[in-house]
Amino acid sequence: MRNDIGSTLRDLRQAAGKEAKAVARSAAMSPSKLSRIETGKAKPTTIDVDRILTAIGVPDAVRSDLVEIARREATEVVAWRFLRRTGLHHHQDSIRAVEAETAIQRVFQPSCVPGLCQTPEYVRAVLSPKGLTPDVLSRTIAARLERQAVLFEPEKRFHYLITESVLRWLIVSPVEMALQIDRIVTLSRFPNVRIGIVPLSARMTEVSSSSFIVYDSRLVIVEIPHAEVSTTDPKDLDLYLARFRKFEQLSLEGEPMREMLAAIRDEFLRQRETS
Repeated sequence: MRNDIGSTLRDLRQAAGKEAKAVARSAAMSPSKLSRIETGKAKPTTIDVDRILTAIGVPDAVRSDLVEIARREATEVVAWRFLRRTGLHHHQDSIRAVEAETAIQRVFQPSCVPGLCQTPEYVRAVLSPKGLTPDVLSRTIAARLERQAVLFEPEKRFHYLITESVLRWLIVSPVEMALQIDRIVTLSRFPNVRIGIVPLSARMTEVSSSSFIVYDSRLVIVEIPHAEVSTTDPKDLDLYLARFRKFEQLSLEGEPMREMLAAIRDEFLRQRETS
């Protein structure tokens, strides 16, 4: 079956009259990786198949069918140790390609500030414990910061739900946490960015567990401690969209949210003064 989907992707590419190098570039992968997928030497993830089909420009119905086949056949749980081995900076490029194809991105984050909202200092603090070499660490930080340019594309929309606990954890120094919160406040004023904070005082109707990102209504990526899970199954999409809506109902937005953030920021600044 693996050979079937690989050869199907190759046939579709050739029928569209597109060169492998051009498709690989548009799909944010190396030509050698695309070749391994097409020849059945590598098993594509659902993200791989979706990106390749988008690069080829196949009709939505065909893409939906093949992504569903890939969903059943591909390994959809990718261990972080594997991503570290192949290069987290390459993974950042893959996510950036997905974001480029996405009109609305919904993010629920109960563990850290969302990647596109992070300051450089916060990015480094999050990535430093992952055992990367200095070179790979620098390249991964640069790749994540480069991804943030997508926030300035007015036709794209972003909806972030962040738990209050995330904003209180000292991932960086108190002063740097204050700067991180200021960045979130700034982003909340972007016309295409919507930010909600789920307060600790909220009566929870849903347990906040893993972080997840919903790309339009076609893909969900879930982060768990040992791996990243991706799915395009409509039932899974409905599940995560429903969870997102439940947390959204509990969140503070607009001026009440910014007032909460200002209070937390001031607490961090007082910590600096008393330390």
